[in-house]
Amino acid sequence: MTAIEQCADQCRQCAGLFRLGRDVEAALNMVDVFEEAQKLLISAPEHIQQGWEYVLTQMYECQERQDWLGLADYMEYELIELLQNARVPE
Repeated sequence: MTAIEQCADQCRQCAGLFRLGRDVEAALNMVDVFEEAQKLLISAPEHIQQGWEYVLTQMYECQERQDWLGLADYMEYELIELLQNARVPE
């Protein structure tokens, strides 16, 4: 499993915790997921990095509003799509 696939899997797991109402546990995991995503996306093309900044901002806004389902959607769909688009062809 590649680092991107691992991070995408962690995104899905964390989103699942938010959907189950386990927001404290999910928020703790989210920090690790975001750190890993940042490492993977830092060297991505500029349009991917801009997408990361936008998605990150949206996720933090969801967190401030305690919109756990919105946050889960961003993690499970938008963030994973960014990670997959950043994948370097082998």
